Amino acid sequence: MSGSSADPSPSASTAGAAASPLALLRAHGHGHLTPPSAATGPAPPPPSPASGSAPRDYRKGNWTLHETLILITAKRLDDDRRAGVGGAAAGGGGAGSPPTPRSAEQRWKWVENYCWKNGCLRSQNQCNDKWDNLLRDYKKVRDYESRVAAAASAAAGGAAAANSVPLPSYWSMERHERKDCNLPTNLAPEVYDALSEVLSRRAARRGGATIAPTPPPPPLALPPPPPPSPPKPLVAQQHHHHGHHHHPPPPQPPPSSLQLPPAVVAPPPASVSAEEMSGSSESGEEEEGSGGEPEAKRRRLSRLGSSVVRSATVVARTLVACEEKRERRHRELLQLEERRLRLEEERTEVRRQGFAGLIAAVNSLSSAIHALVSDHRSGDSSGR
Repeated sequence: MSGSSADPSPSASTAGAAASPLALLRAHGHGHLTPPSAATGPAPPPPSPASGSAPRDYRKGNWTLHETLILITAKRLDDDRRAGVGGAAAGGGGAGSPPTPRSAEQRWKWVENYCWKNGCLRSQNQCNDKWDNLLRDYKKVRDYESRVAAAASAAAGGAAAANSVPLPSYWSMERHERKDCNLPTNLAPEVYDALSEVLSRRAARRGGATIAPTPPPPPLALPPPPPPSPPKPLVAQQHHHHGHHHHPPPPQPPPSSLQLPPAVVAPPPASVSAEEMSGSSESGEEEEGSGGEPEAKRRRLSRLGSSVVRSATVVARTLVACEEKRERRHRELLQLEERRLRLEEERTEVRRQGFAGLIAAVNSLSSAIHALVSDHRSGDSSGR
C-alpha cells in the first residue's frame, strides 16, 4: 500500500522539476500504478500536477475503442475513489464524518489526468461530453434489449400474436437496421459491458443507501389505534352479555390481518424508489446535481444558439442584399439593352435617310444631265 501510494510523488517531483517531454513521458510511465493508490488511498490528489506547468496538446476527432474503455475505467475508479474516501473517513475516524465535497470540475480534471496518463489524450470537456453520449447510447440499447427480452418471454409464454415478428437483438443488427430503429450504430459490446459494470456498481452503492430507509415502513403499523373505536359497540354487547368479555377480543385480529396487506404493499414503492435511484445513477444525475456542469452546458448551448441565430441573421441579410443587387443589376442590364436597341434604331434611320438623300441626289443629277444633253442637242440642231 505504501509503495502504491508513493508512486504519484516521483512523477509529481519529476514533473515539477522540469516540464519537459521527458518528464511527461516519465509521468505516462507511472500512470498504470497511480489508479490503485487513488482508489485505496484516503485522500488522493490529482495524479498529474504537470498539467498546470505545461500546456497539453489534446487529440481531436473520433474516439477509439481503447480511449473509450480508458474513459470508462477512469469513471469507475473515480466512483470507487469517492466511495472509498467516504468509507475510510467513516471507518478510521469512527465519527463517520462525510468526505469533503469535490466539485464536478475537479472530478473531471482527475478523469482527464488518468486518461492522459494511460494514453487517452483528451480534455475534461471531451471526456464529459463523451460520457454523456455513452450513457445516452447505453440507455437506448438497454431499453431495446429489455423490450426484446420481454417479447421473447411473451412469445415463449404464448401471449404473442400469431403474426407478430420477433424483435432482433441489437448485436445481430446491421448498421442501417440500427439506424432505422433509432439506435446507436457503433456501440461496441465491450463498451456496453463496461458501462453495465460501472452503473451496476453505482446502483449497488446507492441501493445500499436506500435499503436503510426501508425499515421505516414497519412503523406504518401505527394505524391499529383506529380499531379501538369498534370496541364501543362491543361495550354495548357487553351490557347485553356480561359473561362474554373474552369473546370481543377475537374480532380484533381481523383488522390486524386487514392491515397486513398495506405492509406488504409498502415494499413495492421501495423497489420503485430503488429503480428510480438506479435510473438516476445510470443517467448521471448524481454528478449533475453536485456540480455546475448542466449550468455550464446550458450557458454554452445558449451562447451557441445565440451565435447561430446571429449567423443566420447575417446570412439572411447577405442573401437579401445579394438578391437586391441581382435585381438592380438585371434592371440595369435591361436599361442598357433598351438603349442599345434605340441607338440601333436611330443608326438604321440615319442610314435610311442617308440612302434616300443619296438616291434623290443621283436622280436630280441624272435629270440635270438629261436636260443638259437635250439642250446641247437642241442647240446643234438650230445651228445647222
